[in-house]
Amino acid sequence: MIDFQKLADLITANQSFLITTHVNPDADAIGSEIAFSKILAMLGKKCKIVNHSATPYNLKFLDLDSEIEKYNESQHSVLFSSFEVLVALDFNRINRMVSMQNGFAEAKQLKICIDHHQDPDNFVDHQFIGPDYAATGHIIYDFIESTQIVELTKEIAIPIYAAIMTDTGSFRFERTTSALHRIVANLIDRGVNPTEIYNSLYDESKLSKIKLLGKCLNSLTLIAGNKIGYMVLTQNNFNDYSAIESDTENFVNFILSAEGVELGMLFIELRNGFKVSFRSKGKIPVNKLAGEFGGGGHLNAAGARFTDVEMQGMIQKILDKSVNYYHKYSEGKYHENIQIMNNKIG
Repeated sequence: MIDFQKLADLITANQSFLITTHVNPDADAIGSEIAFSKILAMLGKKCKIVNHSATPYNLKFLDLDSEIEKYNESQHSVLFSSFEVLVALDFNRINRMVSMQNGFAEAKQLKICIDHHQDPDNFVDHQFIGPDYAATGHIIYDFIESTQIVELTKEIAIPIYAAIMTDTGSFRFERTTSALHRIVANLIDRGVNPTEIYNSLYDESKLSKIKLLGKCLNSLTLIAGNKIGYMVLTQNNFNDYSAIESDTENFVNFILSAEGVELGMLFIELRNGFKVSFRSKGKIPVNKLAGEFGGGGHLNAAGARFTDVEMQGMIQKILDKSVNYYHKYSEGKYHENIQIMNNKIG
């Protein structure tokens, strides 16, 4: 249970706040930042949002006032010491800050984390973490409703709606409850237009993203009796279409749309290493699978990032580990068949 009154007391007791989120922010990250910054502004607090990554083009509609800055070490040399409170939103592992990690870690300021992921690092003074929440934006909504610290305005409702909608897979993932739908109804009553937000997020894709998606889908490979699928994107693929890493948001979800697939992975080669996104159905804990490689996330959605590591040399190791996880946790027929075969062999 999150102590929302304690969070309200910390806000009341301080006057200046630096907000940041994880590398390659999604709509929950950006939406939560914008919503939280508007709460602080309504309370007369000084606030700045600075992120390691630039805001993806399809999320810029959430930042109409251009509040968010991209971190630059030379320009932000005294950034962390200029605020009383440092706020980590929508992540709970400090390595997700990338270039901002050292500055954040070394700062003596009060640090808080507001997040909904599991297995947090101990890198802040106060954690406001709820793994049962559908999104970090969902936490911010409950914070407002529980404390009545500010009025839930349309300007706050829009980024919260975007955060919740995207992190629930447009209201189809497990945490989409009747209570959550009532929250969404309240957000719509405050002036949110679901059609406009969906169009901004998903129906305004650049041609480079669409072409990259085609290349990505063409790489889909199924293993383990067609129960596990994976796709691979290289730097050459990005260069061919002038695409960027943030263009790959949600690509991994297409793997689970293949008939019978229960576990999916998307390998993305970066300029300095690579990352892998994990998705699963049922009780296959991809957060634990990602944890085997220093990553984390949720039961059915997780990721891991590798620096100075060659992707091609690691793909097979990760695939082998994923097969082990499938065998151990899947409730499907393939798992039963494997057990029967093993018993016969034994």
